[in-house]
Amino acid sequence: MAEVILFGLVRKMIENLGSQTFQEIGSLWGVEAELEKLKDTVSTIQAVLQDAAEQQSHNHQVKHWLEKLNDAVYDADDLLSEFSTEATRRSMVSKNKVAKERDPTHSFVREEKVIGREDDRKAIIGLLFDSNVEENVSVIPIVGIGGLGKTTLAQYVYNDEKVQNYFELKMWVCISDVFELKIIIEKIIGNAPGNLEMDELQRQLRQKIDQKKYLLVLDDVWNEDRRKWFDLRDILMGGSKGSKIIITTRSKLVAKITHTVSPYNLEGLSEERSWTLFEQVAFSEGQVTNNPALVKIGREIVKICQGVPLAIMSIGHVLYCKETESEWLLVKNNLLANVIEGNEIFPILKLSYDNLPSHLKSCFAYCSLFPKDYEMNKETVIQLWIAQGFVQSSNKNQQLEDIGDEYFKDLLWRSFFEEVENYKGLRYKMHDLIHDLAQAIAGEECKLVSFDGKDINEKNRHVSCPFYIYSSSMETLSLLVKAIKVRTFLLTHNDRFSGALEESMLNTIILSFKSLRALDLHALKITSIPNSIGKLIHLKYLDVSFNKDIKTLPDSITTLLNLQVLKLYDCKGLKELPKNFRNLVNLKHLYNHGCDNLSHMPCGLGQMTSLQTLPIFIVSTSSGTGGLGELKDLKNLRGTLEISHLERLEETNSESIVVNLREKQHLEKLILKWDHQDQVDNNEDVKLLEDPQPHENLKYLEVYQYKGVKFSSWISSLINLVDLRIESCKRCRYLPPLSHLPSLKYLRLDTMNDLEYISDNDMSKEVPASSTTLSTPFFPSLKSLTIEACPNLKGWWGRTGRDLVATTSASTPDHQQDQSHNSLPLFPLLSSLQISNCPKMTSMPLFPNLEEELYLENVSLKPLQETMSMTFLVPSSSSSLSSSLINLVDLSIKSCKRCRYLPPLSHLPSLKSLSLDTMNDLEYISDNDMSKEVPASSTTLSTTFFPSLKSLTIEECPNLKGWWGRTGRDLVATTSASTPDHQQDQSHNSLPLFPLLSSLRIRNCPEMTSMPLFPNLEESLYLSKVSFKPLQETMSVSSSSLSSSSPLSKLNHMILDSIEDIESLPAEWALHSLKELGIGNCPRLTSMSGAVRNLTSLCWLSIGNCEEFDPFRDMHDDGMEWRWLNCLRHLRFYRIPKLKSLPVGLQCISTLKQLRIDNCPNLMTLPELTSLEYLGIERCEPNLTSLLQISCLTSLRSLNIEDFPNLITFPESIRNLISLEKLTIDNCPNLTTLPDDGFLKSLQKLEIWECPQLAEKYKNKIEKDFPNLEIKWNRC
Repeated sequence: MAEVILFGLVRKMIENLGSQTFQEIGSLWGVEAELEKLKDTVSTIQAVLQDAAEQQSHNHQVKHWLEKLNDAVYDADDLLSEFSTEATRRSMVSKNKVAKERDPTHSFVREEKVIGREDDRKAIIGLLFDSNVEENVSVIPIVGIGGLGKTTLAQYVYNDEKVQNYFELKMWVCISDVFELKIIIEKIIGNAPGNLEMDELQRQLRQKIDQKKYLLVLDDVWNEDRRKWFDLRDILMGGSKGSKIIITTRSKLVAKITHTVSPYNLEGLSEERSWTLFEQVAFSEGQVTNNPALVKIGREIVKICQGVPLAIMSIGHVLYCKETESEWLLVKNNLLANVIEGNEIFPILKLSYDNLPSHLKSCFAYCSLFPKDYEMNKETVIQLWIAQGFVQSSNKNQQLEDIGDEYFKDLLWRSFFEEVENYKGLRYKMHDLIHDLAQAIAGEECKLVSFDGKDINEKNRHVSCPFYIYSSSMETLSLLVKAIKVRTFLLTHNDRFSGALEESMLNTIILSFKSLRALDLHALKITSIPNSIGKLIHLKYLDVSFNKDIKTLPDSITTLLNLQVLKLYDCKGLKELPKNFRNLVNLKHLYNHGCDNLSHMPCGLGQMTSLQTLPIFIVSTSSGTGGLGELKDLKNLRGTLEISHLERLEETNSESIVVNLREKQHLEKLILKWDHQDQVDNNEDVKLLEDPQPHENLKYLEVYQYKGVKFSSWISSLINLVDLRIESCKRCRYLPPLSHLPSLKYLRLDTMNDLEYISDNDMSKEVPASSTTLSTPFFPSLKSLTIEACPNLKGWWGRTGRDLVATTSASTPDHQQDQSHNSLPLFPLLSSLQISNCPKMTSMPLFPNLEEELYLENVSLKPLQETMSMTFLVPSSSSSLSSSLINLVDLSIKSCKRCRYLPPLSHLPSLKSLSLDTMNDLEYISDNDMSKEVPASSTTLSTTFFPSLKSLTIEECPNLKGWWGRTGRDLVATTSASTPDHQQDQSHNSLPLFPLLSSLRIRNCPEMTSMPLFPNLEESLYLSKVSFKPLQETMSVSSSSLSSSSPLSKLNHMILDSIEDIESLPAEWALHSLKELGIGNCPRLTSMSGAVRNLTSLCWLSIGNCEEFDPFRDMHDDGMEWRWLNCLRHLRFYRIPKLKSLPVGLQCISTLKQLRIDNCPNLMTLPELTSLEYLGIERCEPNLTSLLQISCLTSLRSLNIEDFPNLITFPESIRNLISLEKLTIDNCPNLTTLPDDGFLKSLQKLEIWECPQLAEKYKNKIEKDFPNLEIKWNRC
């Protein structure tokens, strides 16, 4: 089926031969007749190509003819390209170049819904949450035929909110055809360099998942080799109990090999759900009810699809474009004729492909070059299509990129592509069945090269290397020379780590592939590009990004007259572009961002009028470099333009700064940067900012280090501006009017030292009297406002703003204050507000509609108080009043001085996160009486007191005494130690509870002894330098007031640090869910034995610097109670002077893998911990001078011995450590011998620090006798 790409090539040749350019060249050179004859021949080929393609499957002569034709057409295309290139070269000499006009592009967004899988989702989530399993890590295969939606279901589950909260770590890896352990581990780790050894990869993976309850999805697994699966499974077993692995696969054998619970067999959608999906895709609005005949045929087609969503969607998109009954019947009959039992899906997808317009077929087939699950960049794909000639236009005013965008959207709409979100933004990929279809259609034309290179042959025209290139893959690359007619060479392993390519191999590739249109050399650690690059005369796309050591480009690159795309992303070492760069007359896209050492632009850049993409223009006034005036004629620039080092223009005349930005109507983002070293006012800056006025279509504007006092007025005319950022403009005193800009959504002001008011106008001039409701034109679209480091900012408006605010003093009666607050305008749509380090700012417009975030740091809280005290009319109702900030989710207040209490917050119904930090003067959270904020009914899980709060952080509030003022203090005072228990319980229960609080952090608030109770915490509790009393009161809450059986019974993580008054963890504390517990710097802590038997889920325990702590205190045996910690994996004791031995019960814990003991001078013995894998002992002399006891640690893999000055030798029994891989010895100055040679041979890694006697005796011997041992000598 490779003729589809040939068909696209023929289309391009006909377009080219009929173009005005070729007609002029034919006339000039006297070859009009020959070119017309060639055009007729190619048109004839096009006419018979489709019929010949259909006959080749049963006519070998036709197939042979097509293969010959294929070569002939490619050769003819190369000839035409050479012809055109020579014509371009001659026209350059004669200065006769034709300029082209451009049209703007537009964006496209598509949303998809999961239909009919709710029951499946619930079933899988039930398996994920099932704790009644023996294994720590369970494997759940989802099995079903291709196209059923296994991946979609896994994504549906993966992104479920309950699943997000249940697992500490979530990972997603697509496996597909290649099941190589090293590659899979790299994907799980994420961003790992491709040259790491297997041991290091395994270590990093274990470190990532160790002691964590994780969810890992292995998508599209095909491997049926049990040994390979076991190799991977063994590495993944380090997760804590409850970890789950979901595997999606079409193979029942894969499910059988991998499962630990019964595989989940995914069935097709029910007939009604299939019909619902089909309706959404196949019918336009209203068509269903108006066409009962189509409904009947449609239901018959849905039955053929057998509930497979991919098939339903594919065929539905085909039918959407067909309106008559006969067209629908033809599709149905074709399906019935081609569907074979047992392979129903592929013929349906093939039919969808067959119904594609011819121009889309070649584009789709070409995408088989990207590996399965590869996330494609739309812009790159379109550029590659254009480079191969698949995108053509008969309209000279229409840009090929715009047409390619339409092609891409069409394939997306027809479900050949699907959208995915990642950290880079929107990306696209193909379902694995769709990818199979693309590969079947492309045949030998497009080849994903295998690692061994055995599948390469001379029929390959487009190749892609989906693997990391290093020394062992050079042989594979050398085999590529077989494919001498290659037109595409891509690297599709990783954006930033493709490997390393030797210069000789690079030269071989260039010299071997003279027909190349697209060459990808990104991230190959190339230091220079050979001059031979100039021989690739057909080259249109060249990517050398992320090669940071390239300093210059060869001059021969300027002979690539057909080059359209040059990508130099992140070539940090590149210093300059070639002098004759202007010869690249067809260059449309130059990507030079991240080229940090690029000092200037080349002369003649302004002659490259085809340029659309130029992210950075570096101003230079040196002779022989391109000045800012080069931008004048680049009218087709679009996307982003950054002009940097504008300060270099200050000594030049005004002529050099005429850049005609106003004519660049397709420019979306403009960044203007100065780099002043001085801090003085600069009048030249004012003129420089007046001149580069952009077109009103501009959407994003950023200005950095401008030193003028005022900004240009043209900013106020940018009616389409969406985002405005002004940073480090330290001498600017005020801004032009911005409040009327209809499209402005994001405004950021940062480091504006001299700014006193946002606007120098009177408020009455900007805000009419009627503008105090939500119908105002005041910042009508603003959603996010950030103001940072403006130390002299006083308010929003000048004189009038100050006068108005002055009337709203603390002595003003409440009703008058309300009136004055309501006279201030409000932001109608503002959702996020961040103000920091603006200590003088006391007045601004009100912000009652915040939803996302409010962050206040080192500012007055007066604007917050004014906003919270106001009420306003709801736009939909002339009589309905609304309170402020009812939708606010996140509130943070930091370093706000002279603040003794906060405005009432407990009633905010949507607040989920509250953070208070470094509030030195804060005495109470609320100055109200508790009874005013909390009704009597709110002592249970009422929804009136912080009804949505999930996270609370209070740090560095040294004078904070409690939550409420007088009443709060009186209430807490009654709960003294002398109060009878039943009365204490009653008083604790009279305090309100946080109904949904899941995470609480309080640090350095030593005076705080009272607060609302927090018995329902689930995520974490961190207390440091605070009283133990709030925790005691919380743990005394009766169970009748709780959603769970006992206080903190669902808590996962708890850290208690520097709690002066804690003496023990009581036995009644039922911390059944606790996984991590850290206790440090608690001088009165004596024991935790009472709570040990309740810590049955604990995985990580650290106790340190507790001078009275004794693990045997209050125990009747030698520590057998510690056996209840049956999930413990990591244990650390440090600075525990009373620790003489470890509890014997630890020997019963088979999960214990890591033990670290340091600064325990009285430790004398170690128990036999046969499951231990890591042991670290530090500074435990003088009593522990022998290591005899470690000989029983047969599972130990890593041993770290540090600061043992009296240790002289290792015992012979150390050879019993048969599993030991790594030995680290640090600061043992008197140690003179190492274990014997047999022991050293079994090691993989040896590290020795500050052991001079060992170094003197063994350094040369070990390096000579043990060449495979990785050894480090440090400070010896």
